Amino acid sequence: MHEQPNNPLHGITLEALLTELVERYGWEELARRVNINCFKKDPSIKSSLKFLRRTPWARTEVEALYLRLKNSPWHR
Repeated sequence: MHEQPNNPLHGITLEALLTELVERYGWEELARRVNINCFKKDPSIKSSLKFLRRTPWARTEVEALYLRLKNSPWHR
């Protein structure tokens, strides 16, 4: 396994990242922060993962939100 010290997302699955965001914000707030339909209409982890894996710009936005959460001084 290669070390990736400059990649803060290394070792974190998209599913784990999304699950943590949903637990922290809920679907409604997540949809407000990242404006994508899969967070607004009948949201689920499974459907969101499918969409994010096919849509690079949306995945980038969700990953950026996760990194902001992790780097926040209020993150516990």
